[in-house]
Amino acid sequence: MAADELLTPKQMGTDYGFSPQTLANWRWMGNGPDYIKTSPGRSGRIRYKRSAVEAWLNAQTVQAGGRVA
Repeated sequence: MAADELLTPKQMGTDYGFSPQTLANWRWMGNGPDYIKTSPGRSGRIRYKRSAVEAWLNAQTVQAGGRVA
């Protein structure tokens, strides 16, 4: 898979287990991985760069004992 492959919210669910609704909630709250919005307004399509998702997941990793990895 290409590092900067663009994923739809549905593909994020398939590949990472995050539902499209969870991703929408995170976007609304300003959390979650960085995303691309292809056009303004509510109808804009959302895409995630795989490299951004992987970087975000790495930043969320906690080592045993509670220390940030």
